[in-house]
Amino acid sequence: MFLRRHCRKKSDETYEYWTLVESVRTKQGPRQRIVATLGKLPGLETEARVGWEHIRDVLDGRLCQRDLLEAKSNPPQWATVDTSRTRVERLRRFGEVYLGLALWRRLKLDAFFDDAMEAGREEIAWGTMACILTLARFCAPSSELQIADFWYGKTALDDLLNVSPDKVNDDRLYRALDALLPHKDALFGHFQKVYGELFGTSFDILLYDITSTYFEGQAQGNPQAQRGYSRDSRPDCVQVCIGLVVTPEGLPLAYEVFDGNRTDVTTVDEIVEMMREKYGHERRTWVMDRGMVSEDNLEMLRDSKAKYLVGTPKSMLKHFEQDLVEQDWEQVQADVEVKLRPSPDGENETFVLCRSRGRIEKERAMREKQRVRLEAELNKLKARIDADKRTLRNRSTAERRVGRLFQKCSRAARFFQIDISERDDPTHKSGKRLAISIEQKDEHREWAELSDGCYLLRTNLQGQDATTLWKTYIGLTQIEDSFRISKHDLGLRPLYHQKPERTQAHILVCFLALVLWRTLQQWMHGCGLGDAPRKLLEEMAEIRSLDVVLSTGAGKDIRLRTVSRPEEHLAILLQKLELPLPYKPKSI
Repeated sequence: MFLRRHCRKKSDETYEYWTLVESVRTKQGPRQRIVATLGKLPGLETEARVGWEHIRDVLDGRLCQRDLLEAKSNPPQWATVDTSRTRVERLRRFGEVYLGLALWRRLKLDAFFDDAMEAGREEIAWGTMACILTLARFCAPSSELQIADFWYGKTALDDLLNVSPDKVNDDRLYRALDALLPHKDALFGHFQKVYGELFGTSFDILLYDITSTYFEGQAQGNPQAQRGYSRDSRPDCVQVCIGLVVTPEGLPLAYEVFDGNRTDVTTVDEIVEMMREKYGHERRTWVMDRGMVSEDNLEMLRDSKAKYLVGTPKSMLKHFEQDLVEQDWEQVQADVEVKLRPSPDGENETFVLCRSRGRIEKERAMREKQRVRLEAELNKLKARIDADKRTLRNRSTAERRVGRLFQKCSRAARFFQIDISERDDPTHKSGKRLAISIEQKDEHREWAELSDGCYLLRTNLQGQDATTLWKTYIGLTQIEDSFRISKHDLGLRPLYHQKPERTQAHILVCFLALVLWRTLQQWMHGCGLGDAPRKLLEEMAEIRSLDVVLSTGAGKDIRLRTVSRPEEHLAILLQKLELPLPYKPKSI
């Protein structure tokens, strides 16, 4: 790594600046890469550059502009530098925390916590500690102990937040969780206001779904930690269920934590009541999948004057068997067809029949695979019974074997009728012998082939066409994507906290990190940069803060704190986002 001098001529005047350059090996051979632009030593020229003193304005979304009446800066002080003794120290992660802090400020969370959390005797404001917890979850999900011992000290947050690493310890982080939790409901109202200001979001349509997350440990002190249906394939662990409400754009609005053994359908009334108390119910439409549907829930929504668009159990397709045969489908996508049908009960409801060619092929392949397997296993069982195997001479034993096979191949079980009986056989020692008959039900198989790839939606919305209703319902993929992001990218699972309040606070921090993630996605989408925050975060992680130490001829070191220059494509992205980096170094 070495310094390189540059000269630039403009309007018959010559300007000098320095860059920090390193040699790197590439497939094309050795190349030189600029690590940082240092400007004039020991200072930098200020034109077209953002300095560290303007970071807060940049993070708040206000691009700094120099005052025309600003007094001229002091003349530069020149020094002779020994370039052979130049070194780099204090390398810190800068890019992802800089981006996360910009999102935090643009969501006005700093102002919210300043107002919500009154200052007390604490040395570090609880709002700042909440910011650290959220940024750690957003950038590098880990435990509070990991944040205090390793992560925070390797980031540039001490410069950006003015909180030294020795002030961030696990005890203070745990107490910050306790201070953050009481403001959960107020945060929901804050996000509704901010979403409207930033993105013009309306809240006429709300999407609701539920997931679960499991504990490492017994969590015996948490009454909500129960065994139930695990969506994480961990039935051996206790869990809690989390109901999440989002907008059609995927922006998280609110959530609630339920006991781990609660079924989805029993959570709807609580969520609807919570949202009605906080935001009212005028012009509200709820979109939910079929796991939330019951007649009681639909009746509750109708009584509260709410609209709904919900999935329906596949068994109701039997009422529309003739409609599946008719060819008056409306194509909404290359492989999706829909049609509207009135309620068979004559109620003020509309049903939307949907058929997907992709789902047809998938369901048939899965069912046929199980049918072939089940048929082969049943034939093996029949051969063993006919051969009078000793282990299958008891009728109850044979019936249990059939039950286990049906459980393994549940999709194909209804296609077979199995009868196990005992018939008299004088040649047998017991005088009786087992007999088994296997019969295939063709009518069930025909109905399965007809209904493959079909599903049914139910709504009390009036005046909506089939295409609009289908696209609204497909918005549930946004909430499913939010669950995937929360669990895989933000480390929602597993839960290590054993106390109920700490568990709730952990989920709240993950919720705040999800808000940052979705806000970044909307920000990128609005700038025409797609909607892949994961890739942008990976790129931003390569930007580092560093100190360049220059040894002068006077025997004194000059220390300049600066930020590494991003690759060209990342620089273009940051320019589109209007998020300049502080290239201008500051003397330390």
